[in-house]
Amino acid sequence: MASDINLSPALGDIDGQLRDHFRALSNGFQKLDKIKDPNRQNKQLEELTGKMRECKRLIKEFDREIKEEESGNPPEINKQLNEKKQSLIKELNSYVALRKTYASSLGNKRVDLFEGGTTGGEAFAEENVRVASSMTNQELVEGGTKMMDETDQTIERSKKAIEDTVNVGAQTAVTLKSQTEQMGRIVNELDTIQFSIKKATQLVKEIGRQVATDRCIMAFLFLIVCGVIAIIVVKIVNPKNKNIRDIPGLAPPAASRKLLWSPGYDSPYDFFL
Repeated sequence: MASDINLSPALGDIDGQLRDHFRALSNGFQKLDKIKDPNRQNKQLEELTGKMRECKRLIKEFDREIKEEESGNPPEINKQLNEKKQSLIKELNSYVALRKTYASSLGNKRVDLFEGGTTGGEAFAEENVRVASSMTNQELVEGGTKMMDETDQTIERSKKAIEDTVNVGAQTAVTLKSQTEQMGRIVNELDTIQFSIKKATQLVKEIGRQVATDRCIMAFLFLIVCGVIAIIVVKIVNPKNKNIRDIPGLAPPAASRKLLWSPGYDSPYDFFL
């Protein structure tokens, strides 16, 4: 019988801890029947779930110790230890099924068990607690193939996500490059506009100075013309005024010469000026 096995100190310690947890689970479920408040029932169920998680961890340690001691034990002892392990798994599965029943009756579907959600005791036994030493070669091959397929699918999804990320990064880089070039063109255009504004300002100033100079010249010419006209008018009105010099080209006509004829001269050309 599995209960008559002479366990090593390590296995005996683990088995003792499991026995204590199983007794606590049994008492806890008996206490749960007496609790009427749904909130207290949920709290009690969560505490029992935590103890079942601890039982799962201890069963894994128990299996690990069996593997470490397997080489030094006779085949019969190893067989009995595996049977002991299977009995512990079955006992834990019974509490898992009981927990599922209470959770269903309470309508609490969100109480997780061993990071695997609220699945049944069978799934827990087959997926979480069932160890390699209790599985056949065919089951090991099938399980390994399934895990490899899932891993390949996960890798493919990861590769696709990475490719999508790389594509998004490349598109972002292209967009940033285009925007950078556009900003460069805008800066160049702003520099050109600023230079044009400076040139236009200088040109306006030069035009203003030129216009002012032209106005001064026009005003000076106007004054000269007015002076000339005034002189001409004065000369015409008072030609004998010696205070005003003659304007070149505008001198009064020379006095006409008169011929004086004398009776003593026969020739009409004999005359005195």
